[in-house]
Amino acid sequence: MLLILLACAGVAPVEEVETVASPAPEVQAPVVSTELQDDRRLSIEKGSVTLTLSPHLHASTLLEFGETRLWLDPWSKRPFGEVKPADFVLITDLHADHMDPIGLAAVSGPQTRVIAPQAVADALAPTAVEVLSNGEKMALGSLQLSAVPMYNHTRGPEPGKLYHDKGRGNGYLLSQDGLVLYIAGDTACTEEMKALESVDVALIPMNLPYTMTPIEAAECVAAFKPTVAVPYHYRDSDPAEFQAALEGSGVQVVRVEYYPG
Repeated sequence: MLLILLACAGVAPVEEVETVASPAPEVQAPVVSTELQDDRRLSIEKGSVTLTLSPHLHASTLLEFGETRLWLDPWSKRPFGEVKPADFVLITDLHADHMDPIGLAAVSGPQTRVIAPQAVADALAPTAVEVLSNGEKMALGSLQLSAVPMYNHTRGPEPGKLYHDKGRGNGYLLSQDGLVLYIAGDTACTEEMKALESVDVALIPMNLPYTMTPIEAAECVAAFKPTVAVPYHYRDSDPAEFQAALEGSGVQVVRVEYYPG
């Protein structure tokens, strides 16, 4: 009826126009960028988060998420000198190159919180330790921390014994605003490691007989594909083998010096 009236009035009818919704703009994932300073300090950025990794010795590492300072397995075999007290200390296992009371005291202050598995808490008593077991999580200020299994399958000091039993020690996942750091700890290539997802930076050990060979470590990293892999805990191994084995995998290997001098 409307079209007839319009035609009678000498007005051309308006044609229907099909509207097509504009495609939503593609959201790009934040890019992880790295900057290595003199082989002794690695800066990692993703979105608004900056992580600075400063190797000390072996597994001992200072991790700075902005103003938050964390020491991983502080080991006094290399002197610390004057250091600011840590906000948090993470300890992975009982062995002396990870659980060192002298190193712990050197990086701690009155407000420092120490997080470790139960076996470490028992050994350090009466030092106050917050216990985190495999599979558990906790908040460290703006950081989220979870404990991941670390263990050996076959290698040990004698038949029937392993250097690291499952459940005794902790690997760790640390995250802040989308940046995820994985600290493998003293471990072989485990199913739990291979099943990890969305890891931005991974600290990977490679020394025998306690952990893996560089080639074993590379095969494990290729399974879960972190954006960046950093060899650590590599005494008497060649991280160049690890790097070469991952060429073409899409994983960026960044080598920092854990054994100065």
